[in-house]
Amino acid sequence: MDRRSFLKMGAAGLALSAVSPYVVGADAPPKRMGLIGSGWYGKSALLRFLQVAPIDVVAICDVDETMRKEAAKLIATRQVSGKEPRLYHDYRQMLAKEKFDIVQVSTPDHWHALAAIAAMKAGADVYCEKPISVDIVEGQAMVAAAEKYGRIVQINTQRRSTPHLIDARDKIIRTGKLGTIGHVEVYCYYHMRTRDTSPPSAPPPGLDFDFWTGPAPLRPFHKAMHPRGWRAFKEYGNGILGDMCVHMLDTVRWMLELGWPIRVSSTGGILVDKASVANVPDTQMAAFDFGDLEVIWQHRTWGKAPDPSDQWGMTFYGDKGTLKASVHGYEFIPQNRDAAPISQKVVYELEEYPEDKTEEGLEKHVAPAMRRHIKDFLASIETRKKPVASVDDIHITTASCILANMALETGRTLEWDPAAGRIVNDPEANKLLARPYRAPWIHPTPATV
Repeated sequence: MDRRSFLKMGAAGLALSAVSPYVVGADAPPKRMGLIGSGWYGKSALLRFLQVAPIDVVAICDVDETMRKEAAKLIATRQVSGKEPRLYHDYRQMLAKEKFDIVQVSTPDHWHALAAIAAMKAGADVYCEKPISVDIVEGQAMVAAAEKYGRIVQINTQRRSTPHLIDARDKIIRTGKLGTIGHVEVYCYYHMRTRDTSPPSAPPPGLDFDFWTGPAPLRPFHKAMHPRGWRAFKEYGNGILGDMCVHMLDTVRWMLELGWPIRVSSTGGILVDKASVANVPDTQMAAFDFGDLEVIWQHRTWGKAPDPSDQWGMTFYGDKGTLKASVHGYEFIPQNRDAAPISQKVVYELEEYPEDKTEEGLEKHVAPAMRRHIKDFLASIETRKKPVASVDDIHITTASCILANMALETGRTLEWDPAAGRIVNDPEANKLLARPYRAPWIHPTPATV
């Protein structure tokens, strides 16, 4: 049965997948947990762990002394023991001295592969931020490491655990309400790329900028980089596409049960905001060709969104209706005007988890999805079965976004061979599959993990 036939037939006779329940035994000891990267999302995810399971955060690591000290004090107020975790500057020392059940990797993207692989080698299961890697070979190495060391690795693509998106998948897509899906658009129009034009400056006190840079090229520090602004620099991530498209493309893949795209193309660049110190595209379109379906991405970090009420999301077009979905909810608009539309908004859990109300920096609408995502991860640790966002599956989404950036850089459509893990008939593009690492850091490969 091909995918279109599946979507036309709907969900009759098919079991709808659900997050495995995580049950805590009465005498279950707390899981020993470590954190690598104690910034914004590092704290957001870690504090959700503390909300849903017996967790003892025994150590955290960050190359920013101020950040790690602040995080330790906050964690002490939220974990049952009331203890501050031990502090480390170097994640390698932390992994050598401590014994962890779980390690959370919440560094900037250019550190994900090295830190996650090291945690797997140390015997920990890993909860890692998206995208899994900055280049494709890094992602291949992470997948190989998870298999070699038998580790459970969940990627924090929480859309797969967002209740209203699960509802949209099950009630709209799997029941065939859209009919034949012929086109999907994914998009982001947030003005999230820095417009800073100031010159470089000294790193803030307490930040080891050389270690922070790690395997990436060492460029002059700029205050727009840290904290949180590093996504605007191609040395440390995959731009807006790698940051925001990876979420929505992954949701489309998950909802429609898609594998690898056959071909990827992209256009765009820095077309408007040329004065900024940022060097990632302010405008980009990408086409992901899945054979009988094309998924189109677009972002602009300038101007107005086509629909200001929905600036980051996805739209599925079928011959029987249209589904618009985002982190805030979904709306199904049937083609038949006599049929009733269906919609659902995000459900907050502020009364069940009152600390969400005052937690600094928390995306309150994302917290329920993250808790569900973490429960799925914890259940997978117990069963040793793959979680909903396993590293091998999210590698497909991450690599697809990286291919789009490579297509923009090379100026041509790239055809992907999943079995070989290479681009077809393009030696020049294949040279970009692994970026150069700055010494003394060594680029991981599937053969060396």
